[in-house]
Amino acid sequence: RYAELDAASRALAAFWQQRGLSAGDRLAVMLRGGLTLPVAVLSAWRAGLVVVPVDPALAGEALLHQLRDSGARALVADEAAATALAPVLEAQPLPLVVVAGVGELLGPVRAALVRRRQRRPRPAAPALPGAVAFGLALDRGRPLPLTEAEPGPDDIAVLQYTAGTTGMARGVVLLHRQLLANLHQAERWLQPALAARPLEEPWITVAALPLHHVFGFTLALLLTLHRGGLLLLVPDWADTEALAALLQRERFHLFPSLNPVFEALARHPAAERIDWSGLRLSLAGGLAVDPATAMLWLLKTGSPIIQGYGLAECSPAVTCNRVDDSQFSGHVGYPLPDTEVRLVDAEGQPVPPGASGEVVVRGPQVMAGYWQRPDETARGMLPSGWLRTGDLGRFEPDGALVLIDRLQDVVWVGGLAVVPNQVEEVVQYLPGVRECAAVGVPHAEAGEVVKLVVVRADPAAAQPTEAQLRDHCERHLAGYQRPVHVVFSATLPRSDTGKVLRRALRAAP
Repeated sequence: RYAELDAASRALAAFWQQRGLSAGDRLAVMLRGGLTLPVAVLSAWRAGLVVVPVDPALAGEALLHQLRDSGARALVADEAAATALAPVLEAQPLPLVVVAGVGELLGPVRAALVRRRQRRPRPAAPALPGAVAFGLALDRGRPLPLTEAEPGPDDIAVLQYTAGTTGMARGVVLLHRQLLANLHQAERWLQPALAARPLEEPWITVAALPLHHVFGFTLALLLTLHRGGLLLLVPDWADTEALAALLQRERFHLFPSLNPVFEALARHPAAERIDWSGLRLSLAGGLAVDPATAMLWLLKTGSPIIQGYGLAECSPAVTCNRVDDSQFSGHVGYPLPDTEVRLVDAEGQPVPPGASGEVVVRGPQVMAGYWQRPDETARGMLPSGWLRTGDLGRFEPDGALVLIDRLQDVVWVGGLAVVPNQVEEVVQYLPGVRECAAVGVPHAEAGEVVKLVVVRADPAAAQPTEAQLRDHCERHLAGYQRPVHVVFSATLPRSDTGKVLRRALRAAP
């Protein structure tokens, strides 16, 4: 299989070069987790290109921004993205667009089965003028010569755009040496679990998470390739039915994923029929794991969820719990090898022991900067290479890092700090509340006040009223912490990894 990956990535790399792309050009990769994604990524590096992972669900102004900001000269995308791409490519034409069909590289029979099993049949996508089919690009590239690129450690490997949960996404510049450093750090930290598999089995990873996101890109895709393992690709990681069916057919060792996937799979009836005996590590990132989900997952699988912490600016991994833990800890663990983590105040000075502060990180995996934004790079870095993460945290006595909230999400009510997570934890205890989010909105006298957005539980259950919510908050929160505005909503807006888009909540009436 690696021979097939080598041949396909070589052919596509030769195609890029034949069509005029040269070292340093940016290739936008807008693919779901199918076979085309690793082929496209490796072809880019073999041709000396910079990979720009793009969310396949992105559309409109956000998609246009990433293509423009990165200066992409080519794009490879799933045909399902054509509807979103058509108007964007009119505003920002690209010299070269390659489109991959459903089930590409699987052969005609398996591709037909994949199309038939699609969770949501999609209408026919519009043809993109001048686009080349993925298979045709491979066919054209196979007979062509390839000048294999030899990227240096300080050459750019990836422009990884931030999630944009608080504003327009920024391109994080990750060099080849930074990605390699994080792979080696993760490998060393995960070694007890990696070594625990039977020796006669290859290391098998389930890619049940978005691979365009830095967590999946590094710790599922690249780490598996780095170790010569087997990666079970999941084109639609949110399709629990398909994921459960896959896990009933396959044996696996590493399951890196997100809280919503852990919860949905643990609650699925098929969880009782899946053979979990090979599972050596359930690795969580992207957003905080709910303790109830962690307990349910442990009961169903026998494998505790091992939570880590990272961000695009760190390639991404910074801390992780010990992989031989038998229980879910609730914190995000300890610094990876060769990684330093501190807590600082607003002036960048270390806080006293036991106090909370902004998490700052230093290590070989820290980014080179933000793409074409030296001012933001300067604001995000402290002297001596410390990265300001924007996360508020504290240390446990044993050195474990506990995340409290995003600093920019803290609500300042008359000069007093309100941590949204603390408000949300209180409201979650009220029966009938499925989930909630607290944000700050402007106020003429107090500067800011708390706005609470609540999603009620199943309509068949008791439905909390606004009066009940306010009474509950009066009994459990200080006056300045209590929400001034209470809004009921059917859902909370979220990013592709499940993070609440707080800026959308602030802007909503």
